[in-house]
This record gives sequence, structure tokens and C-alpha cells, in this order.
Amino acid sequence: MGHYGEHKLPELPYAYDALEPFIDEQTMRLHHDIHHNGYVNGLNKAEADLAAARESGDFSKIADIQRRLAFHGSGHVNHTLFWRNMCPPGDYKDPSGDLAKQIEKDFGSLENLKAQFAAAAKTVEGNGWGFLVWSPEGGYLTTVAAENHQKNFVNNQIPLLVLDVWEHAYYLKYQNKRGDYVENFFKIVNWENVAQNFANAKAYNFPKK
Repeated sequence: MGHYGEHKLPELPYAYDALEPFIDEQTMRLHHDIHHNGYVNGLNKAEADLAAARESGDFSKIADIQRRLAFHGSGHVNHTLFWRNMCPPGDYKDPSGDLAKQIEKDFGSLENLKAQFAAAAKTVEGNGWGFLVWSPEGGYLTTVAAENHQKNFVNNQIPLLVLDVWEHAYYLKYQNKRGDYVENFFKIVNWENVAQNFANAKAYNFPKK
């Protein structure tokens, strides 16, 4: 994340066709270059409007500015995490180490985690995301289904793994078969990236009551 109004579209960590056959090249180009870039531009515009409001002292449009900050900011952050959460299918490896142990503790098995995550992602009403999150206060992993980019999300939960279930993420290849898209996602999850996110999340010192 940059300074106010200076956010940039991050480069993909792999080629546009690297996730084939599960996510096609055309979808990746449209999703990254057009949709994600739109959230970056929207966030920069909202931050510029906020800066102008602060300078002028006119906060008559603050509700709209804050709505756009939340929507576009969450869209930018979610997509940035999403790209890093995936890897070419030939590079796939099951989770290991501390992450694997925590998955076993909280879900019973990786297959149980996949089932719960998939159920959450498949049942998002309209556009949204599926999340695997770490609760610093509770000390556990769980899944969350969020509408749009941020609705229904609990503030003290840290996203580790995300899946975009907006139609633009899958419709060119899967049409109305969101379930197939969700199931295939698990074949390209970069669990090494998720493990690093988990380590970073555990290092966060959540204030105790």
C-alpha cells in the first residue's frame, strides 16, 4: 500500500496463463488489468477526495467518501492477497508445519477445511469472497463469507486465504457453475504463501481485554 492516492496495481507473481486449466488466461487479464486496476483507481480517487475535504473543512460528502474507501480499499487488498494465494498447478504442495497442525486442530483435516471453505464461498449471495481467517483473540482458524468486498467481515479476523466469487472471476470459463470454480481453486492454492500469512498473523499481538 502506498501513500494517500498513490496506490499501484501489483504485478502478478506468475504469467497470465500460469493457472490454466483452472483459471484461463483471458479471465486473468481482464480480472487483473481491468477489474483490480479499477479498485486501485477508485481507492486513489477516494483518498484524494478525503484529502481535499480535510483541507477545505467541508465534510458534507464524508459518508460517500468513506463508503468508497471501504469498497475500493477492500477490493484492492483482497485482490492483492488473492493473486499471491495461488500458484501454477505444477507447483502445488499440501500445507505443512505449523499451518498444517492448526488446520488439523481446528478442522480435523485439510479435507474438512476445504469442505467448510467451499460451502461458505458457494453460498455467498451475489458478489463476494470466501475467506480463511485467523482469530488472534480466539487463537483459531475459521472461514468467513463476505458480500461485496467487506460486508459481514469481523474486524479482529486476519485473512490468510481468499477466493473471489464475483462473477468476473469465473464466468468466462465456468458460466453459472460457481461450484466447479470453487472446487478447482484448491488445486492451485499456494499453501506456502498461506503459511507465511499465518506466521505473520500469529505474530500480531492482539490486545487482551
